[in-house]
Amino acid sequence: MATRQHRLSEFNGGPPPPDVALQLLCEDHNGTYVLPYPCRWQGDIWRNCASNETIEAAVVGWREVPPPRTRSAT
Repeated sequence: MATRQHRLSEFNGGPPPPDVALQLLCEDHNGTYVLPYPCRWQGDIWRNCASNETIEAAVVGWREVPPPRTRSAT
């Protein structure tokens, strides 16, 4: 299991770019977790890119959404 500091080091902690799809690292009483869907910073709140719903979790970091994995031809 990744340590909190290790996970935080993989994410940015500064101001996010507005209206860009980002992956969020959140934290609760159980530890840190990555939301399974892209979100964007809009105004002063985080929103789910697909549903536009407000993210109520405690966001502790963000990073660009990784490119989709591709399968290699065998």
